[in-house]
Amino acid sequence: MTHRIALVIFTDFQILDAAGPIAAFEIAGRYAGGAYEVRILAPEAGWVASSSGAAMAAEALDEGPYDTLVVAGGDGTRDRDHVPVIAAWLARQFPVARRTASVCSGAYLLAEAGLLDGRRCTTHWARTDHFARRYPKARLEADRIYVRDGTVWTSAGITAGIDLALALIEDDLGAEIARKTAQQLVVHQRRPGGQSQFSALLDMGGVHGRFGALMDWARERLAERLSVERLAEQAAMSPRHFARAFAAEVGLTPAKAIERLRLDAARTLVEAGRAPIDQVAESVGFGDPERMRRAFLRAFGQPPQALRRAARA
Repeated sequence: MTHRIALVIFTDFQILDAAGPIAAFEIAGRYAGGAYEVRILAPEAGWVASSSGAAMAAEALDEGPYDTLVVAGGDGTRDRDHVPVIAAWLARQFPVARRTASVCSGAYLLAEAGLLDGRRCTTHWARTDHFARRYPKARLEADRIYVRDGTVWTSAGITAGIDLALALIEDDLGAEIARKTAQQLVVHQRRPGGQSQFSALLDMGGVHGRFGALMDWARERLAERLSVERLAEQAAMSPRHFARAFAAEVGLTPAKAIERLRLDAARTLVEAGRAPIDQVAESVGFGDPERMRRAFLRAFGQPPQALRRAARA
């Protein structure tokens, strides 16, 4: 069976959002002959310039039918003349296609088409605040590398398009073909640490920004009680002013940032596979292993034991 894939691009698309999945589908097709037919579509036929200036040749949007729709991301996903054209096309194609997917900020185009209303989804970490304000009906999960909600798949920024493509390949052809494809691409079939991009979220404002030194200080003391008051004292600010300033710059409350630092440290220890789970919880400040388990489920969609098993596989 040949899966017909429509990969949609537009002026100022991010070229790796398209090229990454194309390469993955191409390689999977080598292992399962004739498995994929990828067509590059755009609002108008011809050469389409990416945000880098490099261009791809595309055919005009047509009515297919297609098995899978994949929409690239990039600066051209927002406030451009082609946005309503693509959104209308997606709305027409959605009932016919078996599944619909977006890479990075391609989620904006799915949301414009109304396809993310009430659905769990993700997008590039740098766009999550804006996306959440603009599309309040979408159930944004900002930490995830990719999210599947029924027939709709969305992924995080840029290289996450490869993660998404590998997941689609596994859905179509099984884990073995996906594994071989990942090996050929020299990438992980599933990224270590589960489905999380939260380290990048902290990097946005917590490592190189105003509170970088504070985050470094907190990482060295995760087993201790790190209240807002204690963090504010270390930052030489009043608790109220600190909480507001931190949230404005980092995009997270102090409590959520500390939880994510603890998750990052705990994930590393869990996947290393040496320390008992309850000891890991104690060493990074969760204290109660059940509390850590709930945090893992929220962030990764899996409990610590599942991530440990996956790391050993």
